[in-house]
Amino acid sequence: MYAIVEIAGQQFKVSKDLKVYVHRLANEEGSKVSFDKVLLLDDNGNITLGAPAIEGASVEAKVLQHLKGDKVIIFKKKRRKGYKKRNGHRQYLTQILIEGISATGGKKATPAPKKEAAPKAEKLVEAVEEKAPKAPKASKKGDDLVIIEGIGPKAAEALVAAGIDTFAKLAAASADSVKEILDASTNKVQHLDPTTWAQQAQLAADGKMDELKKLQDELNGGKAV
Repeated sequence: MYAIVEIAGQQFKVSKDLKVYVHRLANEEGSKVSFDKVLLLDDNGNITLGAPAIEGASVEAKVLQHLKGDKVIIFKKKRRKGYKKRNGHRQYLTQILIEGISATGGKKATPAPKKEAAPKAEKLVEAVEEKAPKAPKASKKGDDLVIIEGIGPKAAEALVAAGIDTFAKLAAASADSVKEILDASTNKVQHLDPTTWAQQAQLAADGKMDELKKLQDELNGGKAV
């Protein structure tokens, strides 16, 4: 006999005398604990399903010990941004021993019968859909211009304010016109060199991300070396 039970937000397949590691419980070591959110019971092939839990069923367990899990290393890095961060984490766990599974009051869950829509109602819905005007398509959201080597958040803000919010628009803009936008901005981006931005934007607009990365590896802050 086994059961699928939810313990501390996680689901486990348990049977009698099984030791399980779960998220830290508030119970003291050596104390008894009962879990009543049993989702499934299998008693020698006789399966009972919950909806979502089986009424009256429970899993009895004993708290053996509180401990910490193995250390997990979390490493974050942003390419070409000089950002690296390393953290460690050990999850607080509780080891429990399953002492028994109670199926008292368990009832087999039967799926609810599907209601067939009335033919008249279906025809009425179809007629309304045909007469209703189609909603206009939502405008495409602007592209993330920060992907372009040399464009930071402030430069992207200046370009979007000037109407250049997609890779295609940036690819079509000349380096001189982009430079004029940067010079007129109050975001202190006048020092940036947009010479290669159009070339990068064209690759991004065409979806050639591998070629874009290869090109960016040859650049230094967006400038050709």
